[in-house]
Formats: sequence, structure tokens, C-alpha cells
Amino acid sequence: MKIRRLLMSALLPMTCLCAAAQQGEDNTPAKGDFTVAATLGYNSYTEATALPGNLTDYEAAAFATDWSKKKLTVGFEAGYFVSDKWKLSLGGGINFTHNPGYADKPGTIDANTPYDPDGLVGEIPNYRAVASQYSCTYNVAAGLDRYFSTSVKNLMWYGGVRVGMAYSLNEQKYDEWTAMGKSVGESWSLRGALTIGADYYVMKGMYVGASVDPFAYTYNMTSFRPQEGLARLSADSSNFAILAAPTVKIGFRF
Repeated sequence: MKIRRLLMSALLPMTCLCAAAQQGEDNTPAKGDFTVAATLGYNSYTEATALPGNLTDYEAAAFATDWSKKKLTVGFEAGYFVSDKWKLSLGGGINFTHNPGYADKPGTIDANTPYDPDGLVGEIPNYRAVASQYSCTYNVAAGLDRYFSTSVKNLMWYGGVRVGMAYSLNEQKYDEWTAMGKSVGESWSLRGALTIGADYYVMKGMYVGASVDPFAYTYNMTSFRPQEGLARLSADSSNFAILAAPTVKIGFRF
């Protein structure tokens, strides 16, 4: 339902605008024009969360790259028309997060004492340390599109290709005696896709559009190093998708 509402929210305004502007001014782009757009869609991104550093057994799983399992995200896209019909594009986003850490606060409960609910009355529980964390996530995508005119003035459809990369890093460190140094989680994805879409130029300097990928392939590698000095624990995956990553956009032309 989310996908259906996303596409309808993009196509209905475009249909109304097209019907109202059949006899209007020609606002289609030309060689040398720049475009900048805000996008809303299932962008190619990845994420990683470091594993606790005091376990006895570990396992790894690749980050899910199925676009239908991802949340809608806001991004940007910049483009340049190298000719009247060909456009180069570049888009992406980046995030940094830092969480300060705090030391543990020991209580009076001894973990080695046999559990006895009645004997714990009045005891003070132990507070674990809060991990100091650093996270960095970014994604970038480049594309090449071929534009085609339609019978509707100022409406153009296009077909093209996209290649992109997404990366995520999460580092955690606990300030307590059971900690085994810094724990690291890392994930990256490579993506290639065929794209089709349409842009309607509302005026000389503004347009709205929608796109979808008829076919897309994504490769992901997810790795963990739960303790300093240990080898990486990794898992990877390959994802093939048809009619993937529907996206809507609103942009400006310069």
C-alpha cells in the first residue's frame, strides 16, 4: 500500500498539471542546464550495528538489500544536461552520529550468588556501562539518462542506468571491566540498475517527476569485529529485483 500511495501521489499531480498546460510555454530543458531535486524513495542504503564484545559465540548475517523491506528516505539528486536529450546525475546523502559513553555503576548484587528472589530484597541492582558509539553512514549514486519527448508539452520520459554504493560503520566501546576493547560493525553495498521515469516541467525553473527501476542488482558485504585483535566475521548476499525502488522528486532547473 505504501508503494501504491507513493506512485499515486506523484502521478496524479503530474496528470493534472499536464492537462492544464497543453497550450502553455515550452519549458523543457536544453544543453547546459543544471538541475537539483529533493527525492523521496527507497534509496540504496545500508547499516551496521557492532556486536557485544563479551559473548562466547558469534554469527554474522548480511544486511537486507531487498528494497521493499526498507523505509522511505529523503535524498538529493543533481544533474547536468550534456545535450538536449542526455543528462548526467549524481545523488546521495551522509549521516554522522556520536553517542557519549558512561562508566558502569556496580550495585550490591553478586552475579555469582545463586538466584533467590527473597534474598534480594533491599539489594541494589548493577547498572551496566553505556557504550561510547560512533556511526557513519553514506550513499552515493551516479546515472546517465536519455530523454524522450511526448505528445504532452513539457512532459518528458527517460530511460537510463544507475550505479551506486552505500557504506555504514558503527563502533562501540564499553567502559567496564568485562569489555574486550572496541567492537566494530561495518557494511557496504554495490548497486546497479536500469531506470525509467518521467519529468514534467511545471515552469522554466521547476519540475516534478517519478521513476522506478525495471531491474536492479545489489551486492552486500557485512562484517563484524566484536573484540580488538580478532579476525573479521563476514557474510555477503546478492539481490535481484524487478520494478524496484519507486521514487518521486521535486526539482529546480538553472
